[in-house]
Amino acid sequence: MSIDFTSHYLMTIDGQPTDSGRHLEVINPANEDVIARVPDATREQLDAAVAAARQAFPSWAATPLAERQALVSAISEKILQNLEGFAQLLTREQGKTLDYARYEIGGSAAWFGEFAKMAPSEIIIEDTPEHLVKTRHVPIGVVGAIVPWNFPVLLAVWKLAPALIAGNTIVLKPSPFTPLTALKLGELINQVLPAGVVNVVSGGDDLGPWISAHPDIDKVSFTGSTATGRRVMESGSRNLKRLTLELGGNDAAIVLPDVDIEETAQKLFWGAFSNSAQFCLAIKRLYIHEDIYDPLSKALVAYARTVKVGDGAAADSQLGPVQNAVQFERLKNLLADVRNNDQQILLGGEVLQGKGYFFPLTIVDNPPEDSRIVVEEPFGPILPLLKYRTVDEAIERANASEYGLGGSVWGKDLAQAEAVAQRLQTGKVWINEIHVLTPYTPFGGHKQSGVGVENGSDGLHEYTNAQTISIRRK
Repeated sequence: MSIDFTSHYLMTIDGQPTDSGRHLEVINPANEDVIARVPDATREQLDAAVAAARQAFPSWAATPLAERQALVSAISEKILQNLEGFAQLLTREQGKTLDYARYEIGGSAAWFGEFAKMAPSEIIIEDTPEHLVKTRHVPIGVVGAIVPWNFPVLLAVWKLAPALIAGNTIVLKPSPFTPLTALKLGELINQVLPAGVVNVVSGGDDLGPWISAHPDIDKVSFTGSTATGRRVMESGSRNLKRLTLELGGNDAAIVLPDVDIEETAQKLFWGAFSNSAQFCLAIKRLYIHEDIYDPLSKALVAYARTVKVGDGAAADSQLGPVQNAVQFERLKNLLADVRNNDQQILLGGEVLQGKGYFFPLTIVDNPPEDSRIVVEEPFGPILPLLKYRTVDEAIERANASEYGLGGSVWGKDLAQAEAVAQRLQTGKVWINEIHVLTPYTPFGGHKQSGVGVENGSDGLHEYTNAQTISIRRK
């Protein structure tokens, strides 16, 4: 059955398309038009979704792994069959360019396809004629998955795929800013899986706290801000929910003095500004050695001037708008702070009037280390360049943050670059590349950037409990 991406944006509860008596408006960030209205779930509807997942859990958990893998693989195939419809809808609700939307949807299909090849591990600890001890991984139960607006499909799949392979059932909540693709994903999944295994509910600010505190949800997997993650952890503690929290980041890149300036400038630009810098793993603090600070900053500015920002649906756009008005206003406030403190702006800095949440690509020249633009996570296209003298100084400054999500090191001397990388207090570090992510590569935040791991076998096991069986044979 084909998916209609132009209308009928309904929740999926116990396999049934479900509306609500109240609705939320969805805005196209490129022109601020209302493009759809979606259900705003009531507490009773959330209870129904959780009850459906609870009822479906025993049968789904008992389904042989090979059958679960085949069904998850079938979801991957159906996404590929509907790739263009998903991509165009994603651009309309999120703002990213069509090419980048296609990349996200294709990646989502790949994640389902690759996780369909994985399996929870079973480890034999002791195997003697007298004694057998083994540890296996069993599903947790009902998972509440709370997804942000920057990658609304891919980050949903990061939760759905391992949870399903592990044998859990799910209640998925998309961001109220970007619910359309998730609701259509629920519709698609319902064509493949038994009723109740995956439920998708949309709603406003009340729905997330209802999920994190719900007594019949056994685990919450949340991607979003650190402040909200703390609240999720607090409410989840009431029944000792299992938690995976992928939270904020203020990722530092350290550029060593031996890099190729022109080549590295382009890589650094996209490392910072991809998805209009609405990326938890984006470069948000760029530390450049003083010997190359001036030529590299000029190369960055020159390259940035060639990049077209516009409506993501336009063929020539390379970056789209900021996704929502709340984030747009926050970025304008950060920019005002830069100006009020007389910090020099190398590029951008002027927000044009007109429709759409278009924030100019902005580069700030060596602001103080304690300035807001350095300390806070902008989550938008404004980047501070920071000058350093010694490698030890750069590492110390990079680590002087409550966040520890990702980071990168750039230099021709790979031994030196790796030595720097090993000293960064982050869950993920790239050397001479960035944002290379695969279903098989685990990562998780250090410090205030999160709890737990996503992707890889470690990420799969986040959706399981370990169970050790000990057998006395003689």
